[in-house]
Amino acid sequence: MEQGLDESLLRAAVEQSYNAVVVTDPGLEGAGQRIRYVNAAFERMTGYTREELIGHTPKILQGAATDPAVLRTLRQRLAAGQGFEGSAINYRKDGRPYHVEWLISPVRDDSGRITAWLSIQRDVTHERELEQEARLLSTAVESSAASILITDTEGCIVYVNRGFEQITGYRRDEVLGETPAVLNSGEQSARFYRDLWTTLERGETFRGTFLNRNRSGALFYLEQSITPVRADQGQVVRYVATGKDITERVRMEEELKRAATTDALTGLANRLSFEQLLERDYERCRRYGGALSLLMFDLDHFKAVNDAHGHEAGDAVLQALAGLVLANVRTADTVARWGGEEFMVLLPETPLAAAGELAEKLRERVAAHRFPHGAPVTASFGVCALRDDDTCRTLVRRADEALYRAKHLGRDRVECLSR
Repeated sequence: MEQGLDESLLRAAVEQSYNAVVVTDPGLEGAGQRIRYVNAAFERMTGYTREELIGHTPKILQGAATDPAVLRTLRQRLAAGQGFEGSAINYRKDGRPYHVEWLISPVRDDSGRITAWLSIQRDVTHERELEQEARLLSTAVESSAASILITDTEGCIVYVNRGFEQITGYRRDEVLGETPAVLNSGEQSARFYRDLWTTLERGETFRGTFLNRNRSGALFYLEQSITPVRADQGQVVRYVATGKDITERVRMEEELKRAATTDALTGLANRLSFEQLLERDYERCRRYGGALSLLMFDLDHFKAVNDAHGHEAGDAVLQALAGLVLANVRTADTVARWGGEEFMVLLPETPLAAAGELAEKLRERVAAHRFPHGAPVTASFGVCALRDDDTCRTLVRRADEALYRAKHLGRDRVECLSR
């Protein structure tokens, strides 16, 4: 009675098992083992009914993608009376392939003779697909040209890809366990990093341009996004930083900006840039008060220099003049090429008298300077200071009037227009 109860429980347990179970006869000769029993899970896994499987060999489940090498190993193990653990691709009744894991054991009678084979099977198709996706993702991440860096919650680096190595020059083994501070150039403000951590602590993605320093010490720009990664329970467990090197783009943008605001010949501010700076300083004076003066000057008889020595010599004179003036003004002052041989100097926080003194000093320096072609060069200066009724346009016009007066009165002189 007890034995019958045990057999009943065993049959119910096998039938209701989540894992697929199949029992085959022991014969390996000819067509091989034939199926004697399958449970409900095996029916669900394969799509076949029990009646469709009983009496058939497991070949009914095999197809083009079933690996013959696995089957050979399986037969060799069974022929030796040993169990087998492995996996293969089988096919459902509707023709769809699935990945299956086998755990096959011999069933022996009291004399040790094999009377059947018990195979416990599990459909691992979804797991294999996830593994394949993970491999593809890993390959994509590893081969990406973008820099990818992962840190733990303490900020220690736990992973970098090849893109990171190529961009930064650091090998993986050199940065694992370190923090991203290894790239810190010291060129960015503390506020930038405060904003970074404030954003991350809110659980949001931080996006910014980092000015970093690579392994060789060179600066580079990295456009980077840093994202908190959360576990199922919601707590942050990792930070993932992805970035691309935009150094060349930044340099091109800076070059375009320089080209748009700088005179190509002299390296001074061009007329457009000067007008913008004048507008800025004008508005500052109107809002906060303070003095603002303007010098306008040009070279006397410059056409004669070009005619006598050629335009290349004339260009060399203009370049030398630009360097001379820059060497004699403050960093807060702006020197610009207004056009041709005409120049401007914008003098913030400078009253008319001080502006006139600077103009006279510049006039003397120009007259005393030995320019490339050797002939004497002089300049005439017009000076004015901002009045209450001035606009930017009228301020420039009055500087021009003062310059005209200096040239009309004999050149190589300074004229200050006080009214």
